Amino acid sequence: MGLHMWTEAVDLHSHSTNSDGQHSVEQVAMMMSTSNVRFWSLTDHDTISGWGSAFQAAKREQITFIPGVEITCAPGIPASEAIMKSRLRERASDSWHLLAYFPDLEMSSDKHEDFKKWLAPLGDGRIPRMQAMVERLEQLGLSIDFDSVVARAGDSVGRPHLADEMVDSGYVATRQQAFDEWIGDGKPGHVQRSKPSIEEACAAVHKAGGITSLAHPLYYCVETSALIEFCQSVGVDAVECFHRSHDDSYRYELWNAAKSHGLGVTCGSDFHGVNYNQSPGSVAVPISTLPSEFEPIMRSHFESMRQ
Repeated sequence: MGLHMWTEAVDLHSHSTNSDGQHSVEQVAMMMSTSNVRFWSLTDHDTISGWGSAFQAAKREQITFIPGVEITCAPGIPASEAIMKSRLRERASDSWHLLAYFPDLEMSSDKHEDFKKWLAPLGDGRIPRMQAMVERLEQLGLSIDFDSVVARAGDSVGRPHLADEMVDSGYVATRQQAFDEWIGDGKPGHVQRSKPSIEEACAAVHKAGGITSLAHPLYYCVETSALIEFCQSVGVDAVECFHRSHDDSYRYELWNAAKSHGLGVTCGSDFHGVNYNQSPGSVAVPISTLPSEFEPIMRSHFESMRQ
């Protein structure tokens, strides 16, 4: 866009009850609008079932919806022991998350249907994995009702739903305690599931005409230059430099590294709900380094701001 200015009108990372968010798609859209977000992407985990509702809700709220999804992938490169220690992480994450966006996608087109078919096994794979985790917790003396866990989810059941059921069953006091003691990566009740590589996921997204951005790199505990070089080598188009978990110095470091390697930059509140002390929007991003694929749908809005 060539505009050397910043905006908080873009939020490209949010979740609804279709995965592990607290609010319905309609409620998320309303809160985005109230927070003065003008360009919004719903990026539920491994499911695109909320797209239809999101298009309609965005239209009612007079904001622009960009179809998105957060894909759970295998880790790209090993975490740095030194960085894990500095960030007080006990172990490396067992997954990396790739945000995918489809600003030009036509609903029910061949590309849409092909991508939905590629993505479906990732969402379907969550059910047997959750069954295995419930069974493992049973062996550890924690009796959890599987159907109750699934009932908490929309179309993409995950560990947060299991954690909430553990809280209500009285085994832990908080969701965080459930992860820290039982179901976090490497904990006794944790079960891994098969995941695509970052490269495989990028290929599937690009085939459908979409673009990709690596979500919240802070969590992966990888040195910045190595992370950016990896993204460039496997076809990642952008990096989520401006995420609520990143402090200003890390945002600036990532932003400069991404720019120097020709990668785009995205931003996101990673909004899951007000119960988690989160709010939508309010994540500033430099307009000029947003992926160029967003330019056609954003141009008129930002040009009007210049006038």
